Amino acid sequence: MMTSRDHNSNPALLSLDAAASAARSGFACMFSSSDEYETALIAQRRAQGRYGLQKGRGPLIAFIAACTAIVATVAVYFAKS
Repeated sequence: MMTSRDHNSNPALLSLDAAASAARSGFACMFSSSDEYETALIAQRRAQGRYGLQKGRGPLIAFIAACTAIVATVAVYFAKS
């Protein structure tokens, strides 16, 4: 067992000190705000293709037009009756 407190003589202690320094530096954040983090995260996910192409408003407009046509047809039917 080693009784000396000299860190330079024990490679295991040097390795432990290096690991502790690396662990402490891992807590540093490269983003200055959460907005920057979210922007970078979304950009990375888009580059990976996680977000598909956005659908246009075509299906919504078609649905509204169909509903309007149905309501108009029913109104005309009851107006003639």
